Amino acid sequence: MAENPDYSDLLHKYSDIFYRFPLTSVHGIPLMEPIVNQWDPIENFQARPDDLIISTYPKAGTTWMQEIVDLIRNKGDLEKAHRAPIYVRIPFLEICSPPPIPSGVDKLVNAPSPRVIKTHLLFQLVPKSFWENKCKMIYIARNAKDNLVSYYFFDQMNLTQPYPGTWEEYVTKFMEGKCVLIPVASRIQRQ
Repeated sequence: MAENPDYSDLLHKYSDIFYRFPLTSVHGIPLMEPIVNQWDPIENFQARPDDLIISTYPKAGTTWMQEIVDLIRNKGDLEKAHRAPIYVRIPFLEICSPPPIPSGVDKLVNAPSPRVIKTHLLFQLVPKSFWENKCKMIYIARNAKDNLVSYYFFDQMNLTQPYPGTWEEYVTKFMEGKCVLIPVASRIQRQ
């Protein structure tokens, strides 16, 4: 297998093991089943003092911020920014696709410092080692209405996300905290 396989290619190649994963609760927070099944390595992930974590609700500007941070770290050098896809340059901590795709933790454990790490975890689920090491964090919030629309269409398109249902059903689930990682408003209020 290639060292940095293309995620889209792998999703198509292994379409028999990818499906709309159900939500399961971790500490009262709904997460996708593959994340819950691999929760121990995520929860016990060892952060380093020079780690930078980019924390966002899904579909709130994560990739945009990752690109900005990567450009800043590379002094605006566009050639360096094109060295690899963003998910290779800035691994996603809690991504847990079925094998043979490596998890985010697998990618990060041996990554050189300083590491920039993406997460969608709520602050209470972020591994304690980030807080103990006083790691820097960039947190992004987006207008909840805009976020809801974007996430709805993402969930329709991404066949590993839970089935979104109709727009009306999705809005209700979102407001009741039955979507991945609870509603945006509750997330911001709890911070």
